[in-house]
Amino acid sequence: MNIALVAGATRGTGRGIAEQLGAAGYTVYCTGRTSGSRRSEMNRPETIEETAALVTAAGGTGIPVQVDHLDQDQVKALVERIEADHGQLDVLVNDVWGGDRLTEWNVPVWEHNLDNGLRLMRLAIDTHIITSHYALPLLSRKPGGLVVEVTDGTKTYNDGHYRLSLFYDQAKTAVIRLAYALSHDLREHGCAAVALTPGFLRSEAMLENFNVTEETWRDYIPKNATWAVSETPAFAGRAVAALAQDPDKMRWTGQSLDSGSLAQAYGFTDLDGSRPDVWRYIEEVEDGGKKADPSEYR
Repeated sequence: MNIALVAGATRGTGRGIAEQLGAAGYTVYCTGRTSGSRRSEMNRPETIEETAALVTAAGGTGIPVQVDHLDQDQVKALVERIEADHGQLDVLVNDVWGGDRLTEWNVPVWEHNLDNGLRLMRLAIDTHIITSHYALPLLSRKPGGLVVEVTDGTKTYNDGHYRLSLFYDQAKTAVIRLAYALSHDLREHGCAAVALTPGFLRSEAMLENFNVTEETWRDYIPKNATWAVSETPAFAGRAVAALAQDPDKMRWTGQSLDSGSLAQAYGFTDLDGSRPDVWRYIEEVEDGGKKADPSEYR
């Protein structure tokens, strides 16, 4: 039996990862702040119970646990429960975020709400460190473990682009560095740590923000061609499942990875059978000026 903890599994990338680990047969602890009885400050309807049910329906075992990953006692209790139940942890996915409503885009730091900015940083970085502090002693007990730090943007992209908010920029870049640092801590234990970014993600919130659905999103392509290279949360989920099951996963440790390039390496596809490669599209077409149809990157 393989055991995974997806911290921040309520929606979006975290939900996609949890479900695809379920499809690979994992028992997945699905954590987050929003349950059927209480919503987080994000005030969205998706719940950890729904995610856990998707994991089970996919073929795994989903276990929802309401956890605030800024609360050390709650995280400690979560890991103690996993240890008591299974005595092992094979995959840790740090996907806690929750900073969307706190970000002010194209606003200089001196005008950005400071409390919101600092809260964003805590949600994006402190949660990952706290969870790693308590979970990695269990994960590192045997070789082959995997830690995935979910971020937005590859190292190459983020090093060359300002992410339109100082706080967002720092948060998403710091998570990439966290994976690099964790890879050093875990190397002697034979466990890998990587940073992973999805591409242009058709999350629940993204579809809602643009007033489209999973059935109608192509209607937005004439307004923004990048939508043609967009992906479902399952795509990143399949990337994590492929990494987790790779006996040679140490070849990736410490690296900044993206779903599109991993699809090329492992041969998996998105739900529609395509392999969207948005970061290569951005580099070659949007930044590089190459004349190309977005469908060439799918």
